[in-house]
Amino acid sequence: MSGKPFKRKHLAVRAEVNFVNAEEAKNLIAVEGYAVLDVRDKTQFERAHIKSCYHVPLFIENQDNDFGTIIKRQLHNNFSGLFYGLPFTKPNPEFVQSVKSQFSPQSKILLVCQEGLRSTAAANKLDQAGYGNIACMTSGLQSVKPGMFDSVGSTELQNAGKAGLVTIQGKISAVLGTVLVCAFLFITFFPDQAEKLLQLVPAS
Repeated sequence: MSGKPFKRKHLAVRAEVNFVNAEEAKNLIAVEGYAVLDVRDKTQFERAHIKSCYHVPLFIENQDNDFGTIIKRQLHNNFSGLFYGLPFTKPNPEFVQSVKSQFSPQSKILLVCQEGLRSTAAANKLDQAGYGNIACMTSGLQSVKPGMFDSVGSTELQNAGKAGLVTIQGKISAVLGTVLVCAFLFITFFPDQAEKLLQLVPAS
């Protein structure tokens, strides 16, 4: 044997994130004592959220005023903002730290968002931060049936992602909504041409 001292290796074993559907998520809360962490933005959270849940947004409203951000915000507001009522956001740099201030790494946490995408991304961040009891509702709150969870807000959980023109169209097709958005953009960016076209419309 060589004279080199033997060094024992410590292998960190990570627990896998538990991806669940809405029914399984409800069971985790009621039976296994999981706390619900909502990672949606502030606007969707305020429209509707599961009662007694925690809220730490994965994305926050982007209020930066550099030239590039202003252009991107204007484009966003004329498309996603107008049609779907979505805020212009950026990643929350304090997300993991905010979670750490409220939960220990041993806590049982069920992550939820509207579509399942943000909660999956949040699960990955918390998994890398050492949290070992993370569950994620894959299909999001949009798949929740009315009354499945006790909720707080002005609408049902599954409708919290709907705003803007989508909510006032009713049974009008999304195609018409798209036409309205395009017309708005045309008038906004080409007012002179729009005025000429309107002059061609015969008066009633």
